[in-house]
Amino acid sequence: MAFACSVVANEPFVNLATAHDRSSSPTEAVKHLQVQNEIKKSSPSWFLSLTSAVSNLLQLDLRVNKLPFEQSDSKSTSGSCFVFNNEIPACSPKEEISFLRSAIHGPGDWSPLLEPLHPSFRREIVKYGELAQATYDAFDSNPVSKYHGSCLYGRHRLFPALGLSHHGYVVTEYVYATSHVHLPNWLVRSFFPSLWSDDSNWMGFVAVSGDAESRRIGCRDIVVAWRGTVCPAEWIEDLQDKLEQLPHAPDDVRVEHGFLSIYNSRSQTSHFTRSSASEQVMPELLRLVELYKKKGEEVSVTITGHSLGGALALLNAAEAGSLLPKDVAVKVISFGAPRVGNEEFGDMLRRDGVKILRMVTKQDVVPKMPGLFFNEGLNRTGWEWIYEHVGDVLELDAGASPYLKKGVVDIAGFHGLETYLHLVDGYDRTEGGFRVGARRDVALVNKAKGLLREELAIPANWFQPANKGMVKNEFGRWVLSGRDPEDIPSPCAANICGACSSTV
Repeated sequence: MAFACSVVANEPFVNLATAHDRSSSPTEAVKHLQVQNEIKKSSPSWFLSLTSAVSNLLQLDLRVNKLPFEQSDSKSTSGSCFVFNNEIPACSPKEEISFLRSAIHGPGDWSPLLEPLHPSFRREIVKYGELAQATYDAFDSNPVSKYHGSCLYGRHRLFPALGLSHHGYVVTEYVYATSHVHLPNWLVRSFFPSLWSDDSNWMGFVAVSGDAESRRIGCRDIVVAWRGTVCPAEWIEDLQDKLEQLPHAPDDVRVEHGFLSIYNSRSQTSHFTRSSASEQVMPELLRLVELYKKKGEEVSVTITGHSLGGALALLNAAEAGSLLPKDVAVKVISFGAPRVGNEEFGDMLRRDGVKILRMVTKQDVVPKMPGLFFNEGLNRTGWEWIYEHVGDVLELDAGASPYLKKGVVDIAGFHGLETYLHLVDGYDRTEGGFRVGARRDVALVNKAKGLLREELAIPANWFQPANKGMVKNEFGRWVLSGRDPEDIPSPCAANICGACSSTV
C-alpha cells in the first residue's frame, strides 16, 4: 500500500558561486545570488567522560513520533509532505553542480552551505558516505573465511558488485594496514594466514572520478575512503593512553598513538604492508594529481571515513595538505569520528587549508572520545590529555527521525554509518525536524543494525551473503564458497606492487 501527500514547496537554495570560483556560472543571475545563511558557531567541548556520554543517551525523548504515513497534517520545515512508498525511486537526481565547484570542491568556505543544508551539498555528503560504506560492505568479516580481513572483490569489481557504479568513480588502488600496537578489535586475524596475510587488513581504497562525473562537479575528484570499526565498545578497550608527536610536523603537533600506529606501521612478513598505509596512499595521490594537472584539469582530493576511518582520514589529510600542491583542495568528510589530535594538530590543518566537515550524531559516544574518561585514575596532566576536534560540524539527532525507534539506548545503532546517512538525508537545518522530502531507502539503516521501528517490517541485520556464503558442492555437501580468481587478494591486483601499474 502506498501513502503520499501532495503538498510540495520549493526547497531553500543557497547560492555558493564565489569570486574564487574559476569555473564559469551558467547564467549571470547565478553570479549575483547571495549567500542567505551563515552557520552559527558554538564553542567546542574538549572533554566528555564516557559516563556523561551514556548519561546523555539515557535522557532520550521517550515520546514516539508518528510514522510519515501516519501524519495528520502536512506541516514540515521543508514544505514538502512525508512520503512512504516502496515504489518511489530511492535515488536523488544528479544535477549539474560545476558552477558550485569552488564552494563544494574548491577553496570556498563550507559554512554557508550548512544552515540550511544546501541540497546539492547534501547529495555530495551522502555520495562520500556511500563510498565509505563500501569499505564495510566489501570487507570479509567471516572469521572462518580463508581471506578473513581482506576485500571480497578485486578493485575493478568493487563498485559494480556493490551497485555503486552510478557514482562515476574508478578504483585505482587498494589500501592495507597493520599495527605494531596491540589492537585486537581494530584489526582482525585470519585462521589461514598462509593463504593471504597474517597481520594485514584491507583498510580502504583510492578512486578517481570519471569524465562524466568530473564534468558534473567541475573538477577531477580523487577520493580516499578509509574503513572504520563497527562497534563503539571497541574504542573503550583499545584507545591508547597517550598522544605522540606526528612525524614530519612541528614538535608540538601530537596525535593519538593507536591511530598513528595503524597509519604508519609496516610489516616485513606481509606482502600487503611492507609499505605502511601512508606509504601506499600518498604516492598514489601524488601520481593522480600530477597526471590530471598535466592535462590542465582542476583537481580536488576528498578523504572520507567513518569511526576509526574518520580518524585515519584526518591523518591522511594532514599529510596530503602538507605535500600536495597548494592549488589542490584537500577536504575531509567524516562520520562519527573520534578526536584525533591536540590543538596544534588542528592549527596545522587550518594553516594548510584543509577543509573538514564532521557529521556527528548527538546520541553517538565515539565523537566524544578520547576524553577525560581516559585520564581518570591515571594521574596524567598536561598536553598529552588535551584532544580537540577540528573543522565544521553538522550535528544530527536520531530523535528527529520518525523511522527510528524511540526510548532505546542502542549505542552501536546510533554509531552506524547507515544511520548517519539516513539522518543526513533527512537533515534540513538546526531544530528543523526530519526533512520530509528525504528519499534514501530507510531499509539501509537495518543492514547491520536494528534501529528501525518494527512497524516498517524491515528485519534487523539483513545484509549478508545468501546462506552465509555456503553452497552445495558436487557431492551434495555444504561448503563455504570459494572466490573467483580476480577476487583473491593479491598485492599486484591491489596495485600496491612495485611491478604493477595502474590502468588510470
